[in-house]
Amino acid sequence: MKHSPPAPSTRLAEVWSDTVDLRHLAWAIGIGITISVAGFFAASRWLRGMVASPELAHAYAMLAGLAGCVLAGVICARLFPPKREVIEHSSTHDPAWRAEVLAELAEQPGGLGTLADLPEPVVRELKELDLYDLFAEPAGKTAAAAPDARPGAAREALA
Repeated sequence: MKHSPPAPSTRLAEVWSDTVDLRHLAWAIGIGITISVAGFFAASRWLRGMVASPELAHAYAMLAGLAGCVLAGVICARLFPPKREVIEHSSTHDPAWRAEVLAELAEQPGGLGTLADLPEPVVRELKELDLYDLFAEPAGKTAAAAPDARPGAAREALA
């Protein structure tokens, strides 16, 4: 008898480039609506007798509703943890992957540029994150592989 793998108990979807559980999303929307609308109506009723102008009471009640949205966001962030799964892999050490990423960067408006163009704080940060060599190494390989041995030819090839 063949056993199929169990279906996941949650349905995940991508919303605004993030992974969400649709059931948790529905709960979060419901919580947000409930708290913000309740805050609006409670503030509207309370302010009706305190403020001379009904328009001003309505505006303050809308602010209370917005505060309810923020409160609902905090509550939902506590109730529903992120669903993303971070997986570290060593693709950054794969020369083919690195060449592909650098080619994509070079196609962007403004080109790839050079490390010499970067301000010192950026260079320092790249070194602290161990990313400096990833950008410096392909430039060196490009210079060695380039048939044009003029000074700066590698820099022109990357730009």
